[in-house]
Amino acid sequence: MHRILEPEIMADAEQSLAYANADFSISNQSFVDHVLTYDTGPLRHVIDIGCGPCNVMVRLADACPDIHITAIDGSAAMIDLAGKTVRASGHESRIAVIQGYIPGLALPEHGFDAVLSKDLLHHLPDPMVLWSEIQRLGRTGAAVHVMDLIRPDTPQDAYDIVAKVAPDAHTILRQDFYNSLCAAFTIDEVNAQLQQVGLPLQIRQTSDRHMLISGTLP
Repeated sequence: MHRILEPEIMADAEQSLAYANADFSISNQSFVDHVLTYDTGPLRHVIDIGCGPCNVMVRLADACPDIHITAIDGSAAMIDLAGKTVRASGHESRIAVIQGYIPGLALPEHGFDAVLSKDLLHHLPDPMVLWSEIQRLGRTGAAVHVMDLIRPDTPQDAYDIVAKVAPDAHTILRQDFYNSLCAAFTIDEVNAQLQQVGLPLQIRQTSDRHMLISGTLP
């Protein structure tokens, strides 16, 4: 099926809360485990673009006592939830939560030794803004890890995934999940994006609905 865009920013407070309360623990921990096992040296200064409620970065900070994370999201409602998550975790000194949009985040160029993003790519009308911002913010040799959904072949396939994965979820969350699957890219499309911007990253499918894009910046 053709890609169907969804809103770029999850601005609604009820929608953001439903997302924050959802159980994404398996995919969140899988992403963190991948980041930790990817051999690019110690993680010191990390940026997460599209941090959502910051559950992923709290897991990463739990595992890396010397890490400092800049967590960015464009939604004010989501940033409010992220701030509460960070304060509850006790990681305020190591996770800075900032409302900001891409492209053009007001942050030092080439200032990070890892650039991370989970479940943001499908929200973007123009995916190239993420890849360009990754190139701008990461230093030479920086690790890049992006996890996102894979667009199914048909709307029915998308409905079937929602029914299997989130049968008892909040109605708002189920609709958001379906919309996100329809807005996601295929692996071939992401490969074409990477070739266009000149990023030597590798893509692998990690589940029936997730892809992981990883590598280092040249």
